[in-house]
Amino acid sequence: MSRNDESHVETRLEERGGGLVAVVTVNNPLRLNSMNSALMDEFIESFSSLAANAELRAVVLTGAGNKAFIGGADIREMSALTGAEDGRRFITRLHRCCEAIRAAPIPVIARINGLTLGGGLEIAAACDVRIAVESAVFGMPEVKLGIPSVIEAALLPMLIGWGRTRQVLLFGENFTAQQAHSWGLVNELVSDGDLDGAVGRWLTQLLSCPPGAIRLQKQLIRSWEELPLSAAIQAGIESFATAVRSGEPSVAMRDFLDRQKLRKSKS
Repeated sequence: MSRNDESHVETRLEERGGGLVAVVTVNNPLRLNSMNSALMDEFIESFSSLAANAELRAVVLTGAGNKAFIGGADIREMSALTGAEDGRRFITRLHRCCEAIRAAPIPVIARINGLTLGGGLEIAAACDVRIAVESAVFGMPEVKLGIPSVIEAALLPMLIGWGRTRQVLLFGENFTAQQAHSWGLVNELVSDGDLDGAVGRWLTQLLSCPPGAIRLQKQLIRSWEELPLSAAIQAGIESFATAVRSGEPSVAMRDFLDRQKLRKSKS
């Protein structure tokens, strides 16, 4: 069997104007890019490798083909789980995929090109921002299969509120990309033909910012999710001090002031 016929995680590095970007593609289109244990292990390994790359500025995560982002965890494999330990190992592996995204020191953009269900929605929620085509469909159908929605479904209340989260998890019904956008789950909604162009625009904006600041900001946002307010504010003070110590802000601010001065001289 050729590599193209196998399910795998493809990682491609791209040099763009301003920096290095990784595109990670879950490639299992015959099964709507569903995640089995082997794919999960490869996914975790891929993100761990990317996290160690000091030159990397951003990651774009997507699914192969035009039908699905990630259609969920592999139901065939889940149906064969027989005991609590089997279940615990399987779902912990999926959690580690989500955690690898959240632990990445650079922004991860979910490029949502189709069905985003169950574990796929949890992976999307673990990304920093989400951009989706208008034809995408979302859902957490686990309760219809006899299991609760777990792990990074816990991120949903922060994204869409408790009321919507209860509706999505307890009823198990799919919802549209338009609903996902209006609820705040999806940051931007685009036509199918504009997905790559929109992702490119986001990357241009990211790459225009000093890289150290972006890394510090992602780290700080992650800490805010788990800290009480006073500790979150103190973490911000320390992050600011770290940025100043790096020297990056003084360079960026001098450049900004020089551009302002040049504009004034031309006016």
